[in-house]
Amino acid sequence: MRRVLFAHATESFQANESSMALAHQTTMRSLQIGQAASILGECHRTVALPTSVQIQAFDDQSHLVFLHATYVKQIYYGDLSTLIDVSTTSPVASDFDALSIDSARLMDRLMSLAEVSPIAGGGNCRLALTDEDRDGRDLVVSWMRDLNMDITIDAVGNIIAYWNVGSGAPVMTGSHIDTVRTGGKFDGTYGVLAGLEVVETCQRKGYIPSRPLAVGIFTDEEGARFAPDMLGSLVYVGGMTTEEALDITAIDGPRFGDELVRIGYAGSAPCPGPVPHSFVELHIEQGPLLEANNVRIGAVTGVQGISWQEVTVVGQSNHAGTTPMSLRHDPTYVAAEIAVFLRQLSARFGEHQVCTVGKMDVFPNLINVVAARVTLTLDVRNTDETLLQQAEQEISDFLKQIALAEGVTITTKKLARFEPVVFDPRVIDIVESIAKQQSNTVERMPSGAGHDAQMLARVCPSGMIFVPSVNGISHNPTEHTDTDDLVTGANILLHTMLTLCATELG
Repeated sequence: MRRVLFAHATESFQANESSMALAHQTTMRSLQIGQAASILGECHRTVALPTSVQIQAFDDQSHLVFLHATYVKQIYYGDLSTLIDVSTTSPVASDFDALSIDSARLMDRLMSLAEVSPIAGGGNCRLALTDEDRDGRDLVVSWMRDLNMDITIDAVGNIIAYWNVGSGAPVMTGSHIDTVRTGGKFDGTYGVLAGLEVVETCQRKGYIPSRPLAVGIFTDEEGARFAPDMLGSLVYVGGMTTEEALDITAIDGPRFGDELVRIGYAGSAPCPGPVPHSFVELHIEQGPLLEANNVRIGAVTGVQGISWQEVTVVGQSNHAGTTPMSLRHDPTYVAAEIAVFLRQLSARFGEHQVCTVGKMDVFPNLINVVAARVTLTLDVRNTDETLLQQAEQEISDFLKQIALAEGVTITTKKLARFEPVVFDPRVIDIVESIAKQQSNTVERMPSGAGHDAQMLARVCPSGMIFVPSVNGISHNPTEHTDTDDLVTGANILLHTMLTLCATELG
């Protein structure tokens, strides 16, 4: 009978290999392997460990078995003659292939988070840095702590939880938990909670990756309260300074930095943050293509370029009944013409060009008054940077023309501008290969929506996994993805992350 003793901080435990019984022993910081039947037995070898370790053991097939927490720096194995670094040791290949997430646990967490800030129709409203966002963060952080992950919070509120196993830079996943005002249950939250499920699956099944795993919650991905979108991940990779971010004003007035302090998530970790080995984000598609093409998984090739601007049209407020149409300087009419022009531009440029007027504020907003001012937002996207720039120029030219023709003043303010992003082909290949290995249909496709992965792609090899959105609906309380698809995506994330751990990407 072989007995294996593992030391953890000021306590140590002995694991009987056949029964897995644990016996509390005195304080030690070493690993001992003995053969005798006594509690400590005859120690054939004692090796000082460079760090404290936490409890691990073997089952009778000599596979790692998770007992408590999970970090072992070194172990003895087999005939006790060879020292093996756990960072390069895993269960046999068949066990790796059989690893799969716990679907009930994943869905339970998704539904529990959906209970924070519910709205009519089954969705959620957790605008960034509101009380509701704080409550959601608190819940997810509690789950991170349950998994004994090391948690950091940086200066803009990004939360990164590390499972510190193996060595080197971590393989990271994650997304966001903030929503738009009329959000669904799965946008962003699915990627975060699937990441936690990857970690818990490995822990419970005794699989120790060769690198640390990290799960991130990035602040204000939606940009619905503080522009630009992907704000937290943009600062994380150094695309915006912390000072700039903290000084941004919300659509409802408060300053970003003040709200961060108010909800208790102004952290001390610096930005830019540590660069991961690689990053992969799991997300619902938020569009109709996978479902329409009867495809299970999207291996995302990149993200469209995004141009956001706010346009303010100032005309002349006047009486709705006495002002002749030919003498009006009507900003509402001009705003409507801008919206029509964007629709026509999209049709001329083709399927990869999309344009949206998503917000319009009219002042004084009275039924019997020609408006004095209208403020509207323009969201313009294309997968091709050259075409996106051409669209921006045409819009600028049109604004000048209609301002002159209608006798109004038009000013613009840039809210966000990101070039199209192409993901790392090696990560795309891994996602596609694993999806096919698990008997799924796969389609390579760009993302129409912006995602944190496009920011991480600036600093490390990155990619994304899409699962279908029913009827292509998102940013809507009725947003839905079937449970089977959510589970399938999480299993692909699991194996993608573990494969990335073992892949040198340079």
